[in-house]
Formats: sequence, C-alpha cells, structure tokens
Amino acid sequence: MAKPHVMRIEGYVIVSADGMLADAHGVMPATLKFDADQKFFDAALDAANLIVHGKYSFEDQPHSPQRSRIILTRSVSALAPDPSNSKATLWNPAGASFEDACRHAGVTTGTAAIIGGPGVFEMFMDRYDTFWLSQAHRLKIPDGIGCFPDVPSRSPQDVLAAHGLTPTETRILDAAREVDVTAWRRS
Repeated sequence: MAKPHVMRIEGYVIVSADGMLADAHGVMPATLKFDADQKFFDAALDAANLIVHGKYSFEDQPHSPQRSRIILTRSVSALAPDPSNSKATLWNPAGASFEDACRHAGVTTGTAAIIGGPGVFEMFMDRYDTFWLSQAHRLKIPDGIGCFPDVPSRSPQDVLAAHGLTPTETRILDAAREVDVTAWRRS
C-alpha cells in the first residue's frame, strides 16, 4: 500500500510508438522532440514546485537553473547538497525516504514532477496522482530504452493501468505528426 504523501506526484515522459524514451545509447533522439510537447512539458515544469530525476535525465530548458530539484544517485549515502547546483539535492533512496529528500530540498508541499529515467519512474509508480504520457505514434526507436523497466514486453499503457492509473483525457499536441499526451490518473 502506498504511503500517504503531502506532495502531489506527477510523471512526465514522451515515448515513441513502441514505448521508447531513448535510443540504444541512452540518448533521447532529436526525432522524439516536438515543439508542442516541449511547450507542454516546459509549462508543466514551470508550474511544479520540485523536479525529480536520475543523474542522466534533465529538462534542458530556459528555466531549468531556477527549478528546485532532487537528483537520484548512488554517489551519496543518503542526502547531500549538489556541489554544482545550489537548487539541487542529491538523494540515494537506499539511505533516505522521499519525504526526507523533499525536506532537505526545502519543498514539502505542492507538486513534484518526476521526469525520469525508467528506474526513477518505477520508484513512484504506486504514488503518482497523474502520469502525463506523451506519445509519438508514427515514430519507432529500434533497440531503444523503454520508459519503464517492463517496456517493451508490456506497453507503457499496460504498466500504468497495472498500477491503478486510468486514462482520463487525451490532448492532441501535433496532429500532423500524430503526437498526443494522455493524463493517467489515480482514482
């Protein structure tokens, strides 16, 4: 059973038709970047109080340096300030809880935006209030890295549904390129 939490937890990812978020080298290909999705993502992160991601994930947007964040890493035993970013907390989940990491980051209410990678997404699977799944339906990434550990053996939609999330709305982001975003919400 999921622990009660004060932070609203929202996930964000864009994937290919086959559920991939990166190529075989772990790099998000330029073909998976769409202006409309980038604008949606940027606006969502501007509205979030805290960004949570792994050490190889980042949003690389104009407001990124101003955003408070938690970076998952095994390089610290529990929690530590990031020596290269005064707005970031380094967090090892083996040594501290998410709530402890939020307190260390100075953000304990509002919305935490989880932006990846696959292992980070998986950690919060039973805690998401909403998971925003953007998908480029015409693009495939052969031998890519799935957005969740079970992808591609299961679709991202099957993984979200298995964790109690239900699709509640879909927005077309780029009709010509068949890119949309679906809000998967916990009942």
